[in-house]
Amino acid sequence: MSKARKIIIALLVVLTVIVILQNTQAVDTKLLFVTVTMPRALLLLVTFLGGLAMGLVLSDFRLKKNTGRKITNTNFTNT
Repeated sequence: MSKARKIIIALLVVLTVIVILQNTQAVDTKLLFVTVTMPRALLLLVTFLGGLAMGLVLSDFRLKKNTGRKITNTNFTNT
């Protein structure tokens, strides 16, 4: 692992810890008919993981959709 990569990872870890420490207060979140009380940092984490999961599923879906197409224009000419 390169030195620059280690520095970037360390900075991301430090920033993550700062965000968590600044968002420890409890917040009420309404989910349909239920109100859930949780720390704001946990809410941010759940939201991030949900978005990450949706992004992975949608990108996998698009990748499968695009690989099923055939290339029809194979007319390569040298100019």
